[in-house]
Amino acid sequence: METLANLESFVKSAELSSFSEAARRLGLTPAAVSRNVAMLERNLGVRLLQRSTRRVTLTEAGERFLGSIGTSLDALQSAIEETASGAAEPAGVLKVSLSPSLGKDFILPLLPAFLAQHPRVRPEFHFENRQVDLVHEGYDLAIGGGFDLSPGIVARALAPVHVVAVASPECVRKGAAPSRPEDLANHRAIVMRSVTTGRIRRWTMTDRQGNEAPAMLGEDIVMSDPASMREAVRLGLGVAMLAVPDVLEDLRAGRLIRLLPEWHADAGMISLYYASRRLLPGKTRAFVDFVIEAFRQQGLAAKFDATAPGSNPTSNPPRARRPRKPAHR
Repeated sequence: METLANLESFVKSAELSSFSEAARRLGLTPAAVSRNVAMLERNLGVRLLQRSTRRVTLTEAGERFLGSIGTSLDALQSAIEETASGAAEPAGVLKVSLSPSLGKDFILPLLPAFLAQHPRVRPEFHFENRQVDLVHEGYDLAIGGGFDLSPGIVARALAPVHVVAVASPECVRKGAAPSRPEDLANHRAIVMRSVTTGRIRRWTMTDRQGNEAPAMLGEDIVMSDPASMREAVRLGLGVAMLAVPDVLEDLRAGRLIRLLPEWHADAGMISLYYASRRLLPGKTRAFVDFVIEAFRQQGLAAKFDATAPGSNPTSNPPRARRPRKPAHR
């Protein structure tokens, strides 16, 4: 019967196309990983991996074998980890990728309560505006939106990602408030260029009756990060389309005003992404369950919904006060 070390060495080498990278993930030497794979091949009587000086690739027999054992090995590894660490006490490094604004404003504040319950978990948070490769980059999970679901990755939806037009009170006072998305063309605009595609992000807005219209934004100021766009809007530099989680606190505090309160753009869902395993590691399962429950208790799905009742905390520009007439004596 094959040892778990031989199977793990084969699976990681196949996933990462490298003995060296597999060794780093498994805490072994490249020579030990290569030896484990060679022993597995010898016992099975077939070559599973083709070696070159730079990488390893699966043979036809290797592809069949990997497909046969992948899920079973995940379940076995998880069961061993749970038994070794104790199912009631999750432990270990929890590597998480988070959208910067969402992560800092809504996920980071959950850590004190989570760590009070699970003190042996060691969080490693990465705040980044990109889609990570959970398997190849060694992440336990990611929290954000817009991920392409590769094989073996599942998504648990948390809340909608609605994008709204916002401006500073000063900016609104200087110009006429738009009544339709096309009217945004009359305002100086702050837009985002994708670091991945190099293209300006364009939005189609929808009103409460389901009518659609393009948000006509010029390229007056271009940035590559939503947090920087939000700061530029605060400074009164122009109008921008930003996700509700990125501007929720500013809207409530009156630092920003939502334009076109009947209109929004739909950017999908905020979700938890993690590897599809029958038994998740205890640290990952504990954090997933904790975040889902926190979103439920705080009602964040409704707060992030641009169409929900009360979703326009400051949708009207402040009116200038008229001077009082002196009283007649």
